Amino acid sequence: MASSEQIKALLQSYIEKDDDRFLSIALQVAAHEARSGHGRIAQELRDIIERAKKAGKQNIPISIAKSIKDSSGLLATSYPKLRLSDLIAPDNLKQQLERLINEQRHMMMLRNHGLSPRRRILLVGPPGAGKTYTASILAGELNYPLFQVRLDALITKFMGESAAKLRQVFDAIRDVRGIYFFDEFDALGSQRSASNDVGEARRILNSFLQMIEQDDSSSVIVCATNHVEMLDHALFRRFDDVIRYELPGENEIVTLFRNKLKPYVAKNFPWKKLPERAQGLSSAEITLASEDAIKDLLIHKYDKITLSILDKAIADRRNINHHLVK
Repeated sequence: MASSEQIKALLQSYIEKDDDRFLSIALQVAAHEARSGHGRIAQELRDIIERAKKAGKQNIPISIAKSIKDSSGLLATSYPKLRLSDLIAPDNLKQQLERLINEQRHMMMLRNHGLSPRRRILLVGPPGAGKTYTASILAGELNYPLFQVRLDALITKFMGESAAKLRQVFDAIRDVRGIYFFDEFDALGSQRSASNDVGEARRILNSFLQMIEQDDSSSVIVCATNHVEMLDHALFRRFDDVIRYELPGENEIVTLFRNKLKPYVAKNFPWKKLPERAQGLSSAEITLASEDAIKDLLIHKYDKITLSILDKAIADRRNINHHLVK
């Protein structure tokens, strides 16, 4: 027989629409029955749980999210399969992400001890450093859908309309478990005292502060910004973690190039010369330079990518970046 604590936990997870937690507790009940010598009951429970898991693969929560996207255009939905091992970044950054992933995977255990897993994080750093990629990795690791909040649809010039749309987003966060990604978050969370601020911008920020404070869902909220200095200071205490991204260091530069180019270069390719050549480029720019070099190889039917071919691709990326920041 399920304990009173298990019954309470089952009811709470049902109310919160947390299917993973509900099924995990049900498995605990089945295990308890097996230990008590009630093998037939335990097996029947396991069979029911297995059927529920198979039904869950139909992704009913995702269909709810799709209807939200279709009616309002606020959420763009995807289902990434990336893993943390795909991210080329310093160990300390990956450890921060791994901690969040582990806490999410042990959500029920933590909650049973009165603790909350990390589920609101702020990613800060230069463009192309891997912030958007990280949101996809979290979705892939946790097997959650990724919902990117479309700020162009969220922020309007009409009084009160943006706050109402933001409420729709937080309703989705509550109703549909997933990774909710607010990119270019400074557009939403800039300082209320900024000289160019307008009343509607203050209302949006105040609404966000209130809604994220009240949010007790099981979804993960990921906000990303290239301009952390623009964010209102009241935002920071609302996040469980702030993760800072930097431009890739020497080891990351070599790894990024090697992962893309290894099949296309000679065995004696001078990898050690690349950090100096690519210094100051973002991870995204290094990836694009690598792809440009591969395209050049294929189009011109070269035997191998040489250092001079790659130098040209890197120079082209620097030139593009120069015009963008000018």
